[in-house]
Amino acid sequence: MKFLIAGLGSIGRRHFRNLVALGERDIVLLRTHRATLPDDELLGYPVETDIQAALERHQPQAVIVANPTALHLDVAIPAAKAGCAILLEKPIAEDLTRVDELRRAAENSGSRILVGFQFRYHPTLNKARELIESGALGTILTVHAHWGEYLPNWHPWEDYRAGYAARADLGGGVIRTLTHPLDYLRFLLGEIESLQALQGHISPLELSGVEDVAEMGLKFKSGAIGGMHVNYFQRPPVHRLEIVGTNGTLRWDNADGVLHCYTMPAPFGSYSNDPPAPVIETFSPPEGFERNHLFIAQLRHFLDVAAGKAEPICTLADGVRALELALQARQSA
Repeated sequence: MKFLIAGLGSIGRRHFRNLVALGERDIVLLRTHRATLPDDELLGYPVETDIQAALERHQPQAVIVANPTALHLDVAIPAAKAGCAILLEKPIAEDLTRVDELRRAAENSGSRILVGFQFRYHPTLNKARELIESGALGTILTVHAHWGEYLPNWHPWEDYRAGYAARADLGGGVIRTLTHPLDYLRFLLGEIESLQALQGHISPLELSGVEDVAEMGLKFKSGAIGGMHVNYFQRPPVHRLEIVGTNGTLRWDNADGVLHCYTMPAPFGSYSNDPPAPVIETFSPPEGFERNHLFIAQLRHFLDVAAGKAEPICTLADGVRALELALQARQSA
């Protein structure tokens, strides 16, 4: 299979290395030559600077869109018109302006689009979903996700102020950039019915017209109420999730990937002067698990999607919904 990778920054390089690790060698690079990483590992691979020329000259079967958010659809729409399978990084775009054009192009050509929310492949988040669907927690009542990371540490080899995450013109801001919880909360608990938010630029970070913190209130169609917090300034970083039901609580920490499940032997609504202790189960990722395993799993799935062997786990519709929610949060604030 021939691949085209658009964008050779941090995430584009990760996809490139993982493709090579999986034995893929027929790779074309679509570049602006503005990446701040060394080019040594890319030597010997064909390079193009125009998407239309790249599609016509090389006719790739699969395209990975990993350039800045505001430029995603400049690549994804021509690739969809050409019938390519597409791995489209999140958020799928900076706004909804051209999303219908992408959708129509994919429908007309048969292009299969997988959106790059890699937490859908996390083994213990999938275990959480299994426990919720089995009824182990009873009725879900509340949920809260908290994700804070210090933006200058994301790409320490470059000036954070120049990166897409810090710039409005490239589709940045913490709400759009850290949309993962908006996707995995839907994956775990179902559709989000309404959203309200507060956001702002409150830290000394030098950002260009974007927010560095947001606090969102969420209501799910199931009736559950929740919250989501994201920020660009927390040190040390924190990424945690808590889900509370009538029969118990789930707690997940991305730092070690461990999921704790606390279930109560006594039925909800019962009362005792000596309440029983919760039953505690701990679920850990496989031995040796690390962050890149999520991207490897995603890429293996994309290979199957591109070959027509699987349907996308995270569809274009999922990507559109995450972007809609992110934009609603910004508008609400």
